[in-house]
Parts: sequence; structure tokens; C-alpha cells
Amino acid sequence: MDWDDARIFLAVYRGGTLRAAASLLHIDQATVGRRLRALEASLDARLFLHTPRGYVPTRAGELALPAAEAMERAADQLERLTQGTDERVSGTVRVTTSETIARSFMIPAIQRVHTAHPDLRVVLSTSTQLSNMTRREADIAVRNVRPDNPDLISRRLGRLDVGLYASKRYLKDHGIPQRGTALEGHSVIIYQRALFASRSEALCGEPYGNARVALEVNSGFMMLETAMRGIGIAELSSYVADPVPQLVRVWPDCSELYDLWLVMHGDLHRTARVRAVADAIVDVFEALPEKAATARPKKG
Repeated sequence: MDWDDARIFLAVYRGGTLRAAASLLHIDQATVGRRLRALEASLDARLFLHTPRGYVPTRAGELALPAAEAMERAADQLERLTQGTDERVSGTVRVTTSETIARSFMIPAIQRVHTAHPDLRVVLSTSTQLSNMTRREADIAVRNVRPDNPDLISRRLGRLDVGLYASKRYLKDHGIPQRGTALEGHSVIIYQRALFASRSEALCGEPYGNARVALEVNSGFMMLETAMRGIGIAELSSYVADPVPQLVRVWPDCSELYDLWLVMHGDLHRTARVRAVADAIVDVFEALPEKAATARPKKG
């Protein structure tokens, strides 16, 4: 099995279908199927069973997984080490973060990069899920969780806050909730539990056990939009909610702080194109008012 074959195998293993594997590899589905059949023929082994639920690895497929992942790690390390010496500010940099952070902070940073380095292309992905940076799913991530992987380096961009927000119409109809009542008599909007199973059953420290969960969403934009429409009370970052005239901050003195981290792989952080994007992100945060971000680090 060579590395090209290993890439096909890993994509099918992780995606579970030929279509998902093709999407991961950016090739067509027929090519994935043809190359998988050729790989199985060359190994004289069946690696997957095709079932109604998708492609399920056989015993041989399970045994092949560690070796294929070792090849992937070696290929990724080779790419990172060689790119780490590249001083050209051109090429592609992959950035991942959440939708709301992208709108408020990443897009202004990308505008700076585009002005200064027109030959540099940024691929921006937005998701609530954490990308695997060791597999080159992203070169830069902006997260509210500091990674503990020793291969990654992180820099704190600033400290932001979240509060409780509701629309003016909602508060006119339902009134301000009383503290200590677990939001009794009110409706709340929360993130889908499947996405954030570890989150506490509280919003800004106030339990919501007595509230009606009106809606569960999977993105910050949907949280903002539904709160604006008066569906319920939502926990939102102040940088997103404060500029919206339809929203009112419930209990203005109640907030929770969280740190935002810039994360890069240790092998890539000195690459010129990655450094250019990282510096632009840091510049955007350094320009924020003190209220929006505190203890901002200097570039380095």
C-alpha cells in the first residue's frame, strides 16, 4: 500500500460512504470506488463490507488502519517540515473557527491579508466542531478552548464575555426573568445537546431547569437570529449581540468570561504565509476596545 492508496482507505474508513470519502479527498465518487477496488485486489483482501449503513471495515480493514494512519502522520510531517522553511507569502492557508467569530474577526483579518498579500489564498471553514490540526484539516484555528496537544502552539488573543439576551418584543410580552428561579416562566434557546454534551444546564450561571427549551440550534447565527425574533432568551457573546438594536441584555451585570486562542501547528507557525495570516488576526484583536478584549498579547 502506498500513500495514495492509504489516503483512499482512510477517507472511506472515516467517511463511511464513497460520497463522503470523495468529498474529503476532493475527487469524484467513481474514482474513489475504482481505486478502493484496485487496492483490495492488490492486497488480496476485503477491507470493507458494503452495507445499507455504508462501508463497514472488515477485520483486515481494522488491522490496516494503524499502518495507514502512520503513513498519514509521516506524510503530514514531511509537508509541515518542508513548508516551515517556505518564506514566500503566497499559496493557501486554511483557517477554521466559528461562524460568529469569523464574521466579527476573521473577515476583517482576511481583508488585511488580501490587501497586503494578494497572492495568498485563505480557505475559511466555520464550524462548532474542532478541526484536527495534526491532519492538516486547518493551518490556523481560533478557538475558545486551549489545546493540550504538545505539537500545537497557542496564543491568547483576548478575553471576551457572554451574557443573556432577549428581544424587546419578548421582554414586553414576558417581562424580565427573576434571578434564582431557574428562568421559570420563560423560554430559552440553547445549543444542541449532541454538539455540546459537556455544557452545564445553565445560562450565564443561571440554571434553566424551570424554563421551556423552545429551540436547540447548531450555530451562533441561528442563536442570534432566533433571539432577535423573540423566540426566547439566549446566551450570546456580547460582541455579537450588543450591536443589534432589537436585543436587550438581560441582567447587564451578569456575564461569563472566556479566552479566545489562536492555535497553529508547531511545524508551521514560522511559515511566511501562515505567519502573515496569524499576524493579521492578532492585529484585529489588538485594535479592539478594551471592553471587548483584555490582556491582548503582542505579536511575536
